[in-house]
Amino acid sequence: MTSISSEARPFRGAELGTLVILPWSGETSDGTDMPYLLAYSLGDAEGGPAATAAAVAHLLELNGLRVGGDVVDGTNKPSLPVTLLVEAGQAVLTMPQLKAQCAVPPQWLTAVAQRGCAYLVFTTRPWPEARPGTPVEPEALASFAGAEETLNAAAHVVLPARSLRG
Repeated sequence: MTSISSEARPFRGAELGTLVILPWSGETSDGTDMPYLLAYSLGDAEGGPAATAAAVAHLLELNGLRVGGDVVDGTNKPSLPVTLLVEAGQAVLTMPQLKAQCAVPPQWLTAVAQRGCAYLVFTTRPWPEARPGTPVEPEALASFAGAEETLNAAAHVVLPARSLRG
C-alpha cells in the first residue's frame, strides 16, 4: 500500500536563487503602453536551474498562480496574495513568502499611471545571462520574454498598482 503525504512542502526562499524583476513597457493593440514586469531566477540556487524552476513553480502554486494557465486578473480578485506597490520610482512585488523590488523607468511609471495596473510574467525558466546591474539589450529582452518556452513556463497576472497615497 502506498500513502501520499498531505503535508505541504515547506517553501525555502534560498531555493529560488537570485530572483530578478525586470520592468519594461510596450505599445499594445489599442495604441497605449502596457507596463510589464518580468520575474525570473538566474537559476543559481543549489541544485541548479532545474531545482530553481521547481522552487519558482512551488512559490507560484502557493500563491494560487498556475504556470501555463490563463491570465489572472488581479484587478478583480482582491483576495489574491500577490500585490504591486509603486512608489518613489520603484515597483515592489509582494507575496506572503517574498518581497522583491526594482527601479522602474519613467515611461513605465507613465504607463502604470494611465492604466492603473501592470502585467506580471513570473516565469520558472531561468535566465542566467540577465544578471542584476547588467544592462539588458532590448533585443535580448524581446527574445527571452517573448519566447514560447518563457511564456509557457510562466504565471501571467494583471496586478493593480497601489501606492502609499492610495
